[in-house]
Amino acid sequence: MTMGDHMTQLGSVMASAMFIWAIFKQWFPEDLGNHIEKYFQRRVTYFYPYITITFHEHQGDEFERSQAYMAIERYLSTNSSNCAKRLKANVIKDCKSVSMDDYEEVIDEFKGIKMWWTSTKSIPQQRAIFSYHADDEKRYYKLTSHRKHRDIVVGDYVQHVLDEGNAIATKTRQRKLYTNSKSENWYGNKRTMWSHIMFEHPSTFDTLAMDPNKKKEILNDLLTFSKSKDYYKKVGKSWKRGYLLYGPPGTGKSSMIAAMANLLDYDIYDLELTSVNDNTDLRKLLIDTSSKSIIVIEDIDCSLDLTGQRKKKKEDKKPDQKDPIRKKEKDKNKKKTEVTLSGLLNFIDGLWSACGSERLIIFTTNHVEKLDPALIRRGRMDKHIEMSYCCFETFKVLAKNYLDLESHDLFATIDRMLEETRMTPADVAECLMPKSAEEDAESCLNELIKSLENAKEEARLKVVESEDNGGQKVQECDESSDSEDD
Repeated sequence: MTMGDHMTQLGSVMASAMFIWAIFKQWFPEDLGNHIEKYFQRRVTYFYPYITITFHEHQGDEFERSQAYMAIERYLSTNSSNCAKRLKANVIKDCKSVSMDDYEEVIDEFKGIKMWWTSTKSIPQQRAIFSYHADDEKRYYKLTSHRKHRDIVVGDYVQHVLDEGNAIATKTRQRKLYTNSKSENWYGNKRTMWSHIMFEHPSTFDTLAMDPNKKKEILNDLLTFSKSKDYYKKVGKSWKRGYLLYGPPGTGKSSMIAAMANLLDYDIYDLELTSVNDNTDLRKLLIDTSSKSIIVIEDIDCSLDLTGQRKKKKEDKKPDQKDPIRKKEKDKNKKKTEVTLSGLLNFIDGLWSACGSERLIIFTTNHVEKLDPALIRRGRMDKHIEMSYCCFETFKVLAKNYLDLESHDLFATIDRMLEETRMTPADVAECLMPKSAEEDAESCLNELIKSLENAKEEARLKVVESEDNGGQKVQECDESSDSEDD
């Protein structure tokens, strides 16, 4: 006889008793009825041989799903769903999972003890007959076992299920790439200011085109951070770290961020500051990010007018009535966003920045000299990483990635030319990428040499042109001085 049969028989007995009790209450005073009811409930509890623990999908009026409920769902999907007769399928891209359908029961065993899990849902009575929405349903799992095993069930088994469920989540977790918008979105039962897609960028530290020594230094820094929870707590700091990636366009700043996310298995929050209305919304966005994540603000020198803010305040004291065009432009910029440098600094390391843990905050810029020193000081941007032009060591990584080459007769020529000419890794990679099936590795290397020669010539012509313009300006200044003397 199954647990369901036992419960059916007991339910029939209980229903009969409740029917008799309803008739009994009509003939006896209310106080006496209450005393008899309490006595009756104690007797039923005394003879009922099972204990039941309920895990609700939502706690109270919270929108977010219960962590315990989700852990149980993952545990049962992996360990016990093969016993269920009715399953629910959930397919997101290439990720497939099945779980118990509503009102389904499965049996689990722990240390020789049988546990019964039931998936149940309830619908509010006022909406059960009329129209109701799926969001009105309240789901929960019920765990039932013999009461003589109470200590094992409550003390060991429940924790075992939660730990296993969390471990499964870590193994099967899909990284996400988030972006913010001006309006709120709904995902499931949660309202959020972020929208997301699955993050599938292939960049890793093995394929990252960078000097090996510099790469190893960054790799060790990241791994040390990920294992330093107790250390950060000991020194009284929030478990977060700031990285400033700076350098010319095409030097691999975005690829570096993707490699960091793939190494640490973190989600990425790509924060677009121009879509944030004010400092309050910026704080809400921060609160809505998860732990184990990277918060990125790319091209921060272009995102907002946060460069030279303190100088600008002095200039703004001048009246704008004399220059209506300048005033109109300022009003237009003000309507776009009211995020301030102070608000951004509080976002990075203020009190609200401690609302989560295990986070990286990354700024990228092409012009580090334009940023306010307060924004990039140590403690906010803890590690500054220069993403520079392609060197020979970087080229060898790219040659291995794109051409599967570790050595070639042309490498010595390319080594010499890279010392004389500046070219970004992105431009080098474009030359090394075969454009047709007939193009071989040597053709790609020759194309790179030709591009380096052209870049060297262009740089030489710019120097000559600059010198000519400088001489011309000196001559104009001399002529101007002569005319003034006359």
